[in-house]
Amino acid sequence: MGGDHAPRPEVEGAVHAARELGVKILLVGLAPEVKKELGKYSHRGLPIEIVPASEVITMDDSPSHAFRKKKDSSAHVATKLVRGGQADALVSAGNTGAVMAVARFGLGTLASVDRPALAAPFPTSRGGTAVLLDVGANVDSKPAHLVQFAVMGEIYYRAIFGTRRPGVALLSIGEEETKGNELTREAFSRLKASSLNFLGNVEGRDIFNGAVDVIVCDGFIGNIALKISEGVAQHIGAMLKESLQSTISSKVGYVLSRKAYKEFRKKIDYSEYGGAPLLGVKGVTVIGHGSSNPLAIKNAVRVATELVRGGVNERIEQELATIPVPVEA
Repeated sequence: MGGDHAPRPEVEGAVHAARELGVKILLVGLAPEVKKELGKYSHRGLPIEIVPASEVITMDDSPSHAFRKKKDSSAHVATKLVRGGQADALVSAGNTGAVMAVARFGLGTLASVDRPALAAPFPTSRGGTAVLLDVGANVDSKPAHLVQFAVMGEIYYRAIFGTRRPGVALLSIGEEETKGNELTREAFSRLKASSLNFLGNVEGRDIFNGAVDVIVCDGFIGNIALKISEGVAQHIGAMLKESLQSTISSKVGYVLSRKAYKEFRKKIDYSEYGGAPLLGVKGVTVIGHGSSNPLAIKNAVRVATELVRGGVNERIEQELATIPVPVEA
């Protein structure tokens, strides 16, 4: 119920997911509104149920207020369904901070994880995908946390993108081992000594070149990188569209250029990736953009399904248990 246009895209996306992915959907929210929206689509025979929740967390609610005061919100009720085993995963396009708080404290973290991390996929110039984490779950992190983020991100990448041994890198201000602040230098040493396919430091410009698969940073830097990237993509898209409209003179040229523009837009469209998983919590949680459209919702459900079927949480537990990660007091 918390998305910018909820529950319309959530319901439509859920119908597509149930039909195309063959998964059961529990639509949690204000029952009358959800039922009314669901009635607009052909869903006879689809495994979709409505679970009532009497409160809504808005984008203006602080995470702490939403967690403490709105106990019957759709996020709280959905989290209880996952915790109770009635659902395998939680998908939301609502208030990111609130959903993270409810999921983290409502589900708890995995035994081997000190802090969960939010992982965001990025399209690369080589036609593949890179994953950046953490992009906002933790404002302050310690070196041991970055090692945990790297392990979780590597397992997520294997599960979703099928790469057997993803390349892992640390986001810093230079490629040299000595570059960066105290956090990145210490994290570099620990990652270098780990069993991961650690490729060293990368700079901000390397996020999109496809040289590495998993890029690790603290949530403060990651969130800034994410928001800047979104802004740049929107700006370039707008400029490209304006340029095409002002320079194309022939009908054939217009058709070809419009096709190229659509392909470009698809590559940078967040809806193709669905959402960002909150790795490290007990129960798969995928958080979508507040302005998610039905395609983004459907793909968020797809990502959640793949994480569940891939046993990502179990693999995170197993692999972190083999790595000594002393978390500082």
